[in-house]
Amino acid sequence: MNQKEARSCFGFGFGSDPTGLELGRVGNSTSGGTMFRSSVKPRSVKSQLSDGDIEESSLLKGQTTSSGSVLPYVGVASLGAILFGYHLGVVNGALEYLAKDLGIVENTVLQDHFGRTKTFVLDAIPLTLGAILCAMASNVETMIIGRLLSGVGIGISSAIVPLYISEISPTEIRGTLGSINQLFICIGILAALVAGLPLARNPLWWRTMFGIAAIPSVLLALGMAFSPESPRWLVQQRKISQAEQAIRKLYGKNRVTELMEDLSASGQGSEEHDAGWFDLFSSRYFKVVSVGAALFLFQQLAGINAVVYYSTAVFRSAGVTSDVAASALVGAANVFGTIIASSLMDKKGRKSLLITSFTGMAASMLLLSLSFTWKVLTPYSGPLAVIGTILYVLSFSLGAGPVPALLLPEIFASRIRAKAVALSLGMHWISNFFIGLCFLSVVNTFGISKVYLGFSCICVLAVMYIATNVVETKGRSLEDIERQLSPPI
Repeated sequence: MNQKEARSCFGFGFGSDPTGLELGRVGNSTSGGTMFRSSVKPRSVKSQLSDGDIEESSLLKGQTTSSGSVLPYVGVASLGAILFGYHLGVVNGALEYLAKDLGIVENTVLQDHFGRTKTFVLDAIPLTLGAILCAMASNVETMIIGRLLSGVGIGISSAIVPLYISEISPTEIRGTLGSINQLFICIGILAALVAGLPLARNPLWWRTMFGIAAIPSVLLALGMAFSPESPRWLVQQRKISQAEQAIRKLYGKNRVTELMEDLSASGQGSEEHDAGWFDLFSSRYFKVVSVGAALFLFQQLAGINAVVYYSTAVFRSAGVTSDVAASALVGAANVFGTIIASSLMDKKGRKSLLITSFTGMAASMLLLSLSFTWKVLTPYSGPLAVIGTILYVLSFSLGAGPVPALLLPEIFASRIRAKAVALSLGMHWISNFFIGLCFLSVVNTFGISKVYLGFSCICVLAVMYIATNVVETKGRSLEDIERQLSPPI
């Protein structure tokens, strides 16, 4: 993986850009909650909206887990995350060869309406067509059209994958399953790296690299054609019988009555219609929507792209001359951190992981800044810079990378969930674009040490913001969270 590929992996905190395989144990395997309300009433549930926390005690005790039949559908949805990562990474390895082949070496120049599963199926169309067009491209125009179609597809995937997983996941492991999205994005990028290995022997292999992406696109469409729709969306659309069928498929017939009662009690089956775009800025929803946008903004302003961009130079200063080795170290730190985060998401909670993550990122950025400026550290600047880079990426993958995309579908009310997630991801892409546009100019003006110090200060501000504004959603059903944060007016 070259540094551009690595940057793609970490720039989206869904990642990121925003990484399970073996996710470890989450909480008590013999206890846990349900997708919706606990079948055993909690002894006490406190709401402290003044400081942004939602606390609970004795929640989910004595329950039985019901996640078995959910996992296949989470796996199918995760194909969208793999495709997202693969499309981000595939162009980097193939760029030099396709540029020569196409003669461009010097050329530098749905969700609320159709439902979740149908959106996946529709999303597979531009993903498949984009892959085929790129693989068959004989000129620049065809390649651009193919990449535009792929871009539309991965843009939809970045929103719909975490949304669908969050809505069908049982409460007790929603954090673990939600973090799969981040892990699979980086798996997709690593798959693109592996797919590019034959390029040195076969310069035309880049066509196969793009064509391969059509396979998971087709599998995504086929898998989602047989996957159950989100019961929450069905109830919101007043499709009660279909919602009961979806619950029966996901959790068994013995859960239908209980979960339907909880969905109805949450207000999703009331007379409220889907929210319009302007409703996102109403007094009822503005706070949670602003929190979602702020999390992605802090994720980008915290400097992940800068750290990865300079990682190769940092490792070379410490004697690591192989770009592949440098990328492998950074990638390993990210995957390792994400697996740890997956195992802790439903134990420690989302908010605590965010605070720990940004605190570690602030300390790592400070270490990186000092390693370039303090004369007393000059003899150790290379190793310290490597340590700072690894610690930063590890800290990022513990919370700032995977948590925002998981937390957003949890805190947004059902009638605004799809639009609010899309708006927050739009903030991610816009900030990502402008940071990439201005970053080198800022470095040339102020120097990398001062830029790193600025990133450290932003991480500290993120900790302060999260501590006072972000709610803890661990162990709470989406309906409970909605009733607390966005009660009907």
